[in-house]
Amino acid sequence: MKLGSYIRDRLWFYITAAVFSGMILLFLTAYRVSGQLTAFIESLFLLFVISAEIINFMRKHRFYSELGEKLRGLDKKYLIHEMINKPDFLEGELTYEALCEANKAMCENVAKYRKSSSDFREFIEMWVHEVKLPLSSLQLMAHNHKDELGEKSLEQLRRIDSYTDQVLYYARSENAEKDYIIKEISLKRTVANTALKNRESIQIAGASIETEGLDITVMTDGKWLEFMLGQFTANSLKYTVKDREPAIRISAEEHEDKVLLHFRDNGVGIPENDIPRVFDKCFTGENGHTYAKSTGMGLYIVKSLCDRLGHSISVTSERGSFTEFTITFSKNEHYLMKS
Repeated sequence: MKLGSYIRDRLWFYITAAVFSGMILLFLTAYRVSGQLTAFIESLFLLFVISAEIINFMRKHRFYSELGEKLRGLDKKYLIHEMINKPDFLEGELTYEALCEANKAMCENVAKYRKSSSDFREFIEMWVHEVKLPLSSLQLMAHNHKDELGEKSLEQLRRIDSYTDQVLYYARSENAEKDYIIKEISLKRTVANTALKNRESIQIAGASIETEGLDITVMTDGKWLEFMLGQFTANSLKYTVKDREPAIRISAEEHEDKVLLHFRDNGVGIPENDIPRVFDKCFTGENGHTYAKSTGMGLYIVKSLCDRLGHSISVTSERGSFTEFTITFSKNEHYLMKS
């Protein structure tokens, strides 16, 4: 709150005070009051106005300056009413009470939408579990009649199953802490489970998988990690180079304070301009438009799960040569205490 702004806002008061000062002067002159007494009364009136304005300005300046300073320093600005003291002047009290009422209304509104979002997420999870039953039945029937339906029909059913899994993991990714169990997980077993789940897709694509250094355990949730590796595998099989046998290499290296899990393929690679955005929500990039239809959700969910689990993920790529994802598992007592 600046002095100039305050004076401009109070201009009407100063004009009124000047008018009253003139009326007092005329009144005293009409009654032939001595000049010295008149000057004293006028000076006393002026001193009163100036003193009252200084006190009023200081009180308001202190409150509004504190309000603006703390508001600028807050990430969650709706909590401002909790960061300031209730002022001792009427306008400030009204402002403070308005902030409290607005925050209360906002909290009630947010709670309402949170409940609505939670109900919708629970419905989606329930729906996915329900649709998994007929889908599994269809896959079994298709497998038993493979000669009649062909591999393409089985592959389409597997893709539907993968997409329903993606919906489920996305719905849970916002509250993954309610669903994950942190414990020691064998990378070798997790990679083997992922390969087993995707074996038919890998065989159809004619891809090979090479592993190295996976006799390491990490603190994570095995189910979530299998989903992440499954997303990497699906992308590797989707973005292959024509006339080049798809190859996937999964390796791990252990350091004193961390374990690095590398997932590398020899596919089309990611354009350099797209690399910073591959984990953004719904980002499909050039490959998503050129080679295959993509929702842009798989890697976004992977990044969200890594953040929730306390892991970090990075990607390096060379166009037309390779793409490599690296998940970093930290070694500390944090997970041991949680598990």
